[in-house]
Amino acid sequence: MCSIIGYLGLSSAAPIIVKGLKRMEYRGYDSVGVATFSEHQISVRKGVGKVLEVNKTEKLDELSGTIGIGHTRWATHGMVTDTNAHPHPSSSGEIAIVHNGIIENHEELKKELQKHGYTFKSQTDSEVIANLLQYNYDKTREIKKSVVDTVAELKGNYAFVAVFQDGTLSAARLHEPLIIGVGKEGYFISSDVLGFVEYTDEVIYPDNKEFVIIDKEGLKIFDFDANPVRHQITKVSKEFADVYKGQYAHYTLKEISEQPLTVSSAGNNTKLEIDLASDLIKHARNVYITGSGTSYNAALIAKFLFSKYAKIKIDPLISSEAQFSPDMFEEKSILVAISQSGESADVLEAVGIAKKTGSKIISIVNMMTSSLVHQSSISMGLNCGPEIGVAATKSFTSQLVVLYKIIDKICDGCMELDLTKVSEAIKKILSNDSKIKDVAKRLKNVSDIYVLGRGMHYPIASEGSLKLKELTYIHAEGLPGGELKHGPLALMDSNSYVLIINPNDSTYNDTLTSAREIKARGAKIIGISDKPSDVYDHWIDIPSINEPLYPLVEIVPIQLLAYYAAIDKDFDPDYPRNLAKSVTVK
Repeated sequence: MCSIIGYLGLSSAAPIIVKGLKRMEYRGYDSVGVATFSEHQISVRKGVGKVLEVNKTEKLDELSGTIGIGHTRWATHGMVTDTNAHPHPSSSGEIAIVHNGIIENHEELKKELQKHGYTFKSQTDSEVIANLLQYNYDKTREIKKSVVDTVAELKGNYAFVAVFQDGTLSAARLHEPLIIGVGKEGYFISSDVLGFVEYTDEVIYPDNKEFVIIDKEGLKIFDFDANPVRHQITKVSKEFADVYKGQYAHYTLKEISEQPLTVSSAGNNTKLEIDLASDLIKHARNVYITGSGTSYNAALIAKFLFSKYAKIKIDPLISSEAQFSPDMFEEKSILVAISQSGESADVLEAVGIAKKTGSKIISIVNMMTSSLVHQSSISMGLNCGPEIGVAATKSFTSQLVVLYKIIDKICDGCMELDLTKVSEAIKKILSNDSKIKDVAKRLKNVSDIYVLGRGMHYPIASEGSLKLKELTYIHAEGLPGGELKHGPLALMDSNSYVLIINPNDSTYNDTLTSAREIKARGAKIIGISDKPSDVYDHWIDIPSINEPLYPLVEIVPIQLLAYYAAIDKDFDPDYPRNLAKSVTVK
């Protein structure tokens, strides 16, 4: 939910940190701050707003020193204020920290530290780490010992980076991402390789319950019991460096527009894993599938397609609900876990619950260095490149393609999976978006939108409504077409807009009947279909395609509609309010 970064090297730290924070801003953007060490003291500058805004007013990148830490925040504890922004210094100012995650016992620790005279300025759980480190450091004046004693008392999931007044950096992780970059002229510690990939592609991935100390003598890694740990340096793909918008006004539009390519490349680098996953699922007694948000909508489509084409029953589960249904996983089952980042806290919790029953984990993930991959028996990469826009677009269609490939393998090609046709269909939609722009303008003052679909199009209706919520802040609701008479018709009147997903397939006639029922109540109908109808007030046409492949195509005009509607309302589509890309806390 936040970006953390640290640097120790030969160059000026602040400009490097600010640039890294800007590249990771999709992880959190309520506030930003930097702390550097220079001339035996730690200086902190921070404020509310996005990286460039705060840097303009606070001159973050002008802080002196070759050692520093930085942070962008997505608030969990405490309001969005300058005081609650990171970094947080200890009450003496000898230590400053940046933190991602949640400290569950921060209230108890805070009360105990206050008894010992340590003061607090913020409402955050994070400030406890700074003062607890200071308390333990005051007792021993040994950094290694103070870190060991500190992590022994912290409860929760976290990753933090601390700078000490002697110029030492230290970092620790427990169930939150933390990556070390090893450069020719310095070391980096970050929650994301995007924070430093332009400087080095050599990285180390510390395991859970490990901490790092970096000083003038170099890099040392220890486990939480203070035992030295050795890790190999690995190289990350340079594709992560390619996160610039280029000709596009926003990352979101860039990523929507990349889908003709990404649907063709999804899963191409994990063919063996797809074959292995297909075999496991085919012979499993019980199969479950889980995800959050967009990934859960992909899971719902998978349920439909596995049943119809692979003749396999697969039970979908919202990841955040797993803790309330711990007994649903039967022993030695298969859990398919879907996550763009591979760091979603709810997904990882569901995986942990399933693993306790002896279940095998198959993951579909974009970040192949993520925590989810490390906890999986088999992992399949989306191969769609970095997705910076907070609202998932190309990662969703890539997830679907990987699922399609698994199903098609199980049913020996019964789906007629022609991704070239899918790619061409998406290109056609992207090249002829004038109707979509026109409809988007009509949504500027709309307060409610309903998105209706049947069968496998209902999860697309749910995903479409999610995009509209995220980008336009309009109340949007996905509806199953057959349920209109059981309640939703009461909402339909002349002020309503209803988006009908109605390709010319086996659901077409029933969905058209639903559209007429809605039209009779005075609502305005936006039809997404490859076949025109007089019932539509506005028709957004899509190319015809093989029936099971329609979800890959019909979601694209809704993504565009949400994007253009956000632009017309003067909202930033890349960074929707109150949301973060990688939800690493519960």
